[in-house]
Amino acid sequence: MATKTEKYIEAVGRRKSATARVRITPSDKAEFIVNEMPANEYFKTAILNSRIRQPLEVTETMGKYKVSAKVNGSGVSSQADAIALGLSRALLKVNEEYRTELRSADLLKRDPRIKERKKPGLVKARKSPQWSKR
Repeated sequence: MATKTEKYIEAVGRRKSATARVRITPSDKAEFIVNEMPANEYFKTAILNSRIRQPLEVTETMGKYKVSAKVNGSGVSSQADAIALGLSRALLKVNEEYRTELRSADLLKRDPRIKERKKPGLVKARKSPQWSKR
């Protein structure tokens, strides 16, 4: 955690019902902490680990920041997307010149797709009951 003397930048990222509060602190050693665990322990797959580090790779700032994220809600894939969006927004607060690289990598878009609500008379959001002729 950052002490009061350290300067940090915070940003929020969301995806489906996942919300990530991302905090970056300038540091010599690169740390990536998610919910007070190392990121590679929290996200088991290499794909999710690369997805959360993608904003740092695109802006070529890997190893310059300590990244701490608190995330809750939804599943691990949506949580990884929420962290990537929050990290991208935090990097923009550090340097506005990163906008072109982040935008070209589609890291500044919030994915608006959420679960559709169930409608009356239907089994799920769109699935209708099985029809029988007799």
